[in-house]
Amino acid sequence: MARIAGVNIPSQKPLGISLRYLYGIGPTTALEVCSKAGIDATKRVHQLSEAEILQIRQIIDSDYKVEGDLRREVSFNIKRLMDIGCYRGLRHRSGRLPVRGQRTRTNARTRKGKAIAIAGKKKIKK
Repeated sequence: MARIAGVNIPSQKPLGISLRYLYGIGPTTALEVCSKAGIDATKRVHQLSEAEILQIRQIIDSDYKVEGDLRREVSFNIKRLMDIGCYRGLRHRSGRLPVRGQRTRTNARTRKGKAIAIAGKKKIKK
């Protein structure tokens, strides 16, 4: 198993797929890293030499923000929004409401949690 940015990436998968196991690297960035290193993205990780792994590690460290640094930056951004008390910060602070303008009358169950039944609320028959 190759270890890049403190994460063990799977050795049986192609390099373009394995790099996605790093937080902050998606499909496009993984292919970009492979092309910068001059390595075929379909080559399996266990077929790479130590020099190639080192080259990939250096490219990721110098050009991209991944794993701990990225997680820290995202959490600081959310904390900043909460501290200044803006609308998005208030939604984050409550932790029960969607932040990006989605409707809450119906839906929003992922953020709000399981629906709670209201006792005594019955439909009126006409």
